[in-house]
Amino acid sequence: MVDTEVRPGVTVIGLGEMGSALAGAYLGAGHRTTVWNRTAARADALVARGAERAGTVREAVRASPIVVVSVQGNDVAREVLDTAGEELAGRVVVNLTDGPSASAREVAELVAARDAWYLHGQIMTIAPGVGAPEAVVFYGGDRAAYDRYRSELELLGGRSVFVSADPGVPGLYGMAVHGTMWGLLNGFLHAAAMLSSEGITTKQFLEHADPSMAALAAFLPMIGDEVDRGEHATEFGGLKHHLPSIDDLVLESRARGLDAELPEYTQGLVDRALADGHGDDSYSRLVDYFRAG
Repeated sequence: MVDTEVRPGVTVIGLGEMGSALAGAYLGAGHRTTVWNRTAARADALVARGAERAGTVREAVRASPIVVVSVQGNDVAREVLDTAGEELAGRVVVNLTDGPSASAREVAELVAARDAWYLHGQIMTIAPGVGAPEAVVFYGGDRAAYDRYRSELELLGGRSVFVSADPGVPGLYGMAVHGTMWGLLNGFLHAAAMLSSEGITTKQFLEHADPSMAALAAFLPMIGDEVDRGEHATEFGGLKHHLPSIDDLVLESRARGLDAELPEYTQGLVDRALADGHGDDSYSRLVDYFRAG
């Protein structure tokens, strides 16, 4: 890897909202920060704060041992990095661009072919949260590069986690968190619509239902363990005991003129599992139906 200073210089390629926040975090920590963006004017505010503007990608990459990329998709990341050519050699490329796992691996292959080290990061916060101690960033790729520059990576999020040597895995972690979040939020908002149709506030509901709602978070490790082991039998209430409550929620939603698609989807999954003879299995059995599409 390229020799570093006490505080190694950092180049940030891509100065949208997120890229500008990343560059700002390094500037704020006292790192020599070089920036490049196709629309050069995007760099003006950062240059006014002390950043160095690069005229080309090659110049930007040449300036620093750490090259952070935050652009619109990995196709763009691959295209931009390709223009750097041999200047990538010996650098550590930290790609924080969103995209499917396969596209992250494609960028990793290009970087490796240029004799550079590669880390892919998935930032689990919006731009204003960059640099916060509680901000999570999942990393995958070259472990030696992560260990060497961990303090610099933690400037972007205090809770940085190396998850895999496979650079495609951080994106999967991010999607898993978001998928769980959206499922939870959609379920809660459907519940809020039902409650409000009766004049019940969510505040009132949460105050009364706090023990039940708190138990949901504790349920995830248990159901996750069943998925990991591939064992879904239970001595407690199986899927057949979920169905009456799901049926009630569907009927109540329809009676109140609410969109019933979300509970109907759950109803359909459970109906299929029961038809396949899994009525005594735990809720984790439904993972098979997501796998089957």
